[in-house]
Amino acid sequence: MRWSRAVLLFAFVDLSMVALAWWTAFWLRFNFEMPHEYLALAWRTLPWAVGCMAAGLGLAQVQRQSWRYVGLADLRQLAWGVLLGTLAATAAIMVLRYEGFARSVFPLFGLVTLVLLVGSRALWRTLAERRMARSQPLGHTPLLVVGTLEEADQALRTLKGVPGWHVAGIVSPREEDAGRSLQNVPVAGGGAALGRVAEALGVRSVLLASPPGSELRRQMLLRWSGTELNLLSMPTAERWLAGPGAGDLRRVQLEDLLGRPPVALDVRGMSEWLSGQTVLISGAGGSIGAELCRQVARLGVARLVCVDVSEAAIYELAQEMRLAHPQMQGHYYTANVRERGRLAAIATLHRPAVVFHAAAYKHVPLMEQLNEIEALHTNVLGTMNLAQVAGECGAARFVLVSTDKAVNPTNVMGASKRLAERVVQAVAAQHPGTQYVAVRFGNVLGSSGSVVPLFTAQIARGGPVTVTHPDIVRYFMTIPEAAQLVVQAGWMGRSGQIYVLDMGEPLRIVDLARLLIRLSGRSEAEVPIVYTGLRPGEKLFEEWLASGETTEPTAHPRLRALREQGALQPLQLDALVDWVQRLGAAPGPDALRAGLRERVPEYAPRG
Repeated sequence: MRWSRAVLLFAFVDLSMVALAWWTAFWLRFNFEMPHEYLALAWRTLPWAVGCMAAGLGLAQVQRQSWRYVGLADLRQLAWGVLLGTLAATAAIMVLRYEGFARSVFPLFGLVTLVLLVGSRALWRTLAERRMARSQPLGHTPLLVVGTLEEADQALRTLKGVPGWHVAGIVSPREEDAGRSLQNVPVAGGGAALGRVAEALGVRSVLLASPPGSELRRQMLLRWSGTELNLLSMPTAERWLAGPGAGDLRRVQLEDLLGRPPVALDVRGMSEWLSGQTVLISGAGGSIGAELCRQVARLGVARLVCVDVSEAAIYELAQEMRLAHPQMQGHYYTANVRERGRLAAIATLHRPAVVFHAAAYKHVPLMEQLNEIEALHTNVLGTMNLAQVAGECGAARFVLVSTDKAVNPTNVMGASKRLAERVVQAVAAQHPGTQYVAVRFGNVLGSSGSVVPLFTAQIARGGPVTVTHPDIVRYFMTIPEAAQLVVQAGWMGRSGQIYVLDMGEPLRIVDLARLLIRLSGRSEAEVPIVYTGLRPGEKLFEEWLASGETTEPTAHPRLRALREQGALQPLQLDALVDWVQRLGAAPGPDALRAGLRERVPEYAPRG
């Protein structure tokens, strides 16, 4: 039987204590001077008391409890079982009408039973934890836990499963918590006390118990990163389940600075959608495209068709995917989304059920000066090419990876992505059998061309780190989050719909730069930050909605759908192609921007 040890403990230990509780209740009732007739009465009623209490505890499933890990939920279960047993014993003995029975014995019986059962379990757990503590190697590392008392309590419980650490103290953000203790660990109040407490206790490792995205965690990161303190974080649930060693404490990472918890997505629903399907991904060698490949491969696709213009990127992706997913059919093509014939040949050969379009030019300053026509050819015409090919080959869904820079764009890159969104809506009207959706999100931590690789390289050279403006802010997300969001929206989206993610609070770029400097083990005195001024087309802050746009909720709490906007008509698509082709290979920037303003009314260039 699965619970054989627990059942034996219940049968021999618990029920022995129940019998002891019955006798104790009689002795307490008569102040330890029990008359002879009541001694005989106690013997006659003992089987009924033990049997009824056993039934009550059994109904509460007490026999399944693990004494080694008993907690508050188990104690509530125990109390419920004792209550049922006491009521059952009271009813049975009252029905049997034992003459002269003292009714005050019943509540005493329940109370003593509960004390004995709780006490035995508490003693068992205490002894087990002491044995575990003695079995740990000497010299385990002292640790400070930073967080509210509730967060610290959860961290202390979790740390019991992580060997090699000893919690020496707790630092709470609330000053009024100072002087208290939690699980026999002293508490110091106020985040400013961290340095003083660490020095007094000789501690160099600090566990941030507050959840990702909390203001306390951000403050601690910005204040103490790069000092002698080693900032640590609890692993995610996925890491705990990944295998031996994966649940160890980890050093804080850049993702810990995000102003919100990681986005939780419907993995099961997406897996059911993509399992056994053929999926085509453009821009597969880029940061987002490659992560999309990883995510959909994990979701069980039968065939993955990867397209990228970069030979080196597609080669590296092919090596990675073949090693990670040998059972999956992978096909890797060097192709440009501008070449419609090439795209049509690939799509006709494989007939993808889902197409993710991540190929794009996205670097704002580069596209703003001398490369404007390239943004139009790739971001607009390339999107139209793949969207139409997806419809013609019978794909069930087409998902465009868009950007928050498409909202009230002030640069050519953003305007080209907004125009791409409208192109997708127009193509949706041409191919009603295919569901077309677009997904907007903000900056991605660590993606190619983003500020993180730039800052990292500048720090490695000894600085300076260049920030355009002290007040510039951006919304950030991790690469896995971005890819999962695209897949989630693609699964749940309605044709012609644009989706945006609630990304929490924006992050100041200068705070990001400071954290990177400190995480590198250096100070701002060694690696200075220099402000260079806003670049052409650059905003101080990004927006999620253009003027007059509104959103509506979706089935996912962090995804919102843009209310339907007027889409370009198919006839206007032809005119759009004619306009781009008339611009030529090296158009004047004024003519190009004027044409963009006609087609994207919210576009307001800044130079």
